[in-house]
Amino acid sequence: MNKITLEVVKILERGECPRKHQIGDKFELPDDAGKICQSAYNSLYPFIFAMQFDGVLPWEENPDVSEACCPDPNNPVVFRITRTKIE
Repeated sequence: MNKITLEVVKILERGECPRKHQIGDKFELPDDAGKICQSAYNSLYPFIFAMQFDGVLPWEENPDVSEACCPDPNNPVVFRITRTKIE
């Protein structure tokens, strides 16, 4: 299993997250899962799950980093998902 870190890298459209996420916010999973907007977490979960267990997202150049966003059409928050091997 891998350690997963989420980082807010962009907030598109109006640029304001209703949950008050800010560019630069970082979350370590599983410890910080409750601090992330539930809608965003639900959207990110398939990527998180795959990366946790060494899955490969074929469209990504680096298998250890992916980006995905929340479903808010007015303020999509883009998260960078990074995995780190746990030794």
